[in-house]
Amino acid sequence: MIIWLASYPKSGNTWVRLFLNSLVFTSDTSVNINDIKLGQFPARKYFNEITNNVDDVKEFIQNCNYAQSKLNLDNKIKFFKTHNGLWKLGQHRFTDNENTLGIIHIVRDPRNVVTSIKNHYNYQTYEEALDFIKDENKILGKIGSKKEEDLPTIVSSWKLHYKSWKNLGGLKSKYVLIKYEDLIKDPVREFTKITSFIEKISEFKFNEKNILKAIENTRFDNLKKQEELNGFKESPKNSIKFFYLGAKNDWQNILDKKTKDDIEISFKNEMQDLGYL
Repeated sequence: MIIWLASYPKSGNTWVRLFLNSLVFTSDTSVNINDIKLGQFPARKYFNEITNNVDDVKEFIQNCNYAQSKLNLDNKIKFFKTHNGLWKLGQHRFTDNENTLGIIHIVRDPRNVVTSIKNHYNYQTYEEALDFIKDENKILGKIGSKKEEDLPTIVSSWKLHYKSWKNLGGLKSKYVLIKYEDLIKDPVREFTKITSFIEKISEFKFNEKNILKAIENTRFDNLKKQEELNGFKESPKNSIKFFYLGAKNDWQNILDKKTKDDIEISFKNEMQDLGYL
């Protein structure tokens, strides 16, 4: 069964992923940003012997949930990061109740997401980044890529992505919402919220001392320093550093009024729902 770390791109998923990787996959809560055992779905290896054309979006959609079913045949708990929306197209869904043990849904104020998107993809203007987060047909991935994780990723717009995981269908009892801003304000409370949720839905038990050590080890400054020394293999080419601004990415000090107003109008209901407006 799968525990998902689900988020729109540039919303704090990697931070949570490194925290859980430290707790679950190391013996001493150490952190190495270039040795992350907590993987990503989709990846090409999970579609071996299922389809020869997983780069085709239709093939991907038809086989996505089936690939998870094959993964779950061993009856072991798995953690996966994903940026896919919780889409349903015809009879096909990204995931379902049989394959999902739990969902950790990480969200971030879109006024800060747009700045991170601009930096991450090396866009020249905020208009390009704004087009990205408003695009309801947005699909990431590179056809024919040799990278394992570079497959169709149906992210849609920030608005529809958030609503898809919030609405959940029959998965609501398996869900916890984490706001990136709360992780910054009170990391002990929010990361403990995550570990408590995992303990509730699984047989995992976490030591408070190790939780605090993992929080300290995954502080932004520590991750940023590692990237400066050794690089980060998940950072796209030609972009600004992956661990770039962190909490300093404050839309109130960075974003121009036109982009701010556009986001607040476009995502008004969802932002109010999350307490951002």
